[in-house]
Amino acid sequence: MSPIAALRTAARVGPARLVAGMRLSAARPSLAAAARFSPATTMTRAFSVSAGRFGSGTTDIALSAKLQEELQYEKSEMAQAGDATPDFLKSFTEQGIWAINDVRGNDEVTLSRKFGDENIRIMFSIADIQQEDDYENEHDAEGEEEDAPPATALPIRASVSITKTTAPGAINVDMICQEGSFSIENISFYDDAKVGTELTAEADWNRRGLYIGPQFDTLDVAVQDAFDAFIAERGINESVAFFIPEYAAYKEQQEYVKWLGKVKSFIDL
Repeated sequence: MSPIAALRTAARVGPARLVAGMRLSAARPSLAAAARFSPATTMTRAFSVSAGRFGSGTTDIALSAKLQEELQYEKSEMAQAGDATPDFLKSFTEQGIWAINDVRGNDEVTLSRKFGDENIRIMFSIADIQQEDDYENEHDAEGEEEDAPPATALPIRASVSITKTTAPGAINVDMICQEGSFSIENISFYDDAKVGTELTAEADWNRRGLYIGPQFDTLDVAVQDAFDAFIAERGINESVAFFIPEYAAYKEQQEYVKWLGKVKSFIDL
């Protein structure tokens, strides 16, 4: 299990505790019982006060409390790590090769650089981190029944685009990043660079139906080796392959904490 999954599993409270909390709430006098001793206006007033603070549901308070517990735990873990930039990120940025474009709230991250007359972009998503947690949880359950080898972390997909300022077209490379190495799955070429690189619905639609090239492992071995060298020369190497999963985990943790805070604020209003 990954560090993120382990921390989350330890922090989260199971359904049994949540039900127990709801049962305690159920022990309070019901609205129907209160109506026997109080005017109808009293019942309406009590409901309106609660609704104004915690929405319209009877479960809002319990959910808010659980979100607060999780938020406090995650923040305490981040506080122990300190506010300093992680060493892996500091080392990567100090190389001065790749620029990191990370928009908070988005699940995609972009690395970009120039290489001669080429513009190179690598994109990856933290969504693969979620898939890794699900995969590891399934295999942990299987491991209780039989001895199994340690699960290898799921790979993270990366998409590379290469365009030239001196020529039309774009090369797109679909790759798998795992354990400090890249493996190429497919290489596509687009006559129109915009079609190959723009992240719009129109460009995505235009890409559909176009020939995307052969599967990489069906190419002649000598061609595969030449493409591997071509990619490595442009800085898509072991350093980047180690960085991508580390940064994906780092970003996912930050986004998760922000998500907890936003959802709790919404519930509380």
